[in-house]
Amino acid sequence: MMRWQRGAAAAAAAGIAASGAEALTLRRRVRDITIPTLPMALEGLTILHISDVHAGYGPGLTLLRRSARWAAELEPDIIAVTGDMVARRRAGPAFAAACAELVSAARHAAVAVLGNHDLAEGRDPFAQGWDPDDLGGVTLLDGAAIELAVSGHRISLAGASAARMMRQPGYDPVSHLDPSAELRVLLCHFPHMLPRLEPGIAHLVLAGHLHGGQICAPWPGGRIGLAHPRSGPVSALEASNGTVMHVSPGLGTTFVPLRFLARPEVTLLRLRA
Repeated sequence: MMRWQRGAAAAAAAGIAASGAEALTLRRRVRDITIPTLPMALEGLTILHISDVHAGYGPGLTLLRRSARWAAELEPDIIAVTGDMVARRRAGPAFAAACAELVSAARHAAVAVLGNHDLAEGRDPFAQGWDPDDLGGVTLLDGAAIELAVSGHRISLAGASAARMMRQPGYDPVSHLDPSAELRVLLCHFPHMLPRLEPGIAHLVLAGHLHGGQICAPWPGGRIGLAHPRSGPVSALEASNGTVMHVSPGLGTTFVPLRFLARPEVTLLRLRA
């Protein structure tokens, strides 16, 4: 092997090792989210956002357990898991056990929605699909909603149906929200749905799917992710028609158990008026 070939091989090996290490380096981030119409009594309400665990393949389940330990320290008001929870069916029981820890940490509710990999929809050969009957007590909002009463105010939490989003072009996920609630939060696995939502219904959308790009290249205005290159520059916060959306970088990986310029993250969102 020529010297330049050995150098290239060594550089590639080093890059792979670094990408593998990054996939295990969990970021615990706190973000303030401004909701202009938020009642002052709900100022400081916290939502722990987790997404894309892909349990059974890659590091996601390990990072979910770490996230659950952080949740126990924080005791957030709400914990939300936005899809692509389990990749291999055999990981279902371990995933449910970690979810039970999340439930015990949440003050008011722990909720989740399905993603396309939970339904075995997509090009990833590791996504088997599974039966989400046991989520360790986490409430599955698949085209459904619940209402919370916090500090004398009503909060509507709704979940979009991943199956209907993929198969029904006219489906509007915000239809599950109660428009009379003072705070309306939608869990929606797919962030590209934001411009299609009926304006003014959801105050906050929680999404995932993009993995923060998973393996990224620098790009003007942000980063382009190889996981979903058609999505354009990867952004954690977006807004459209009065709705704010937080897109979680997620915990797990798809196709390859590597990340580059896209650390896995569990995010504590603090709502501000």
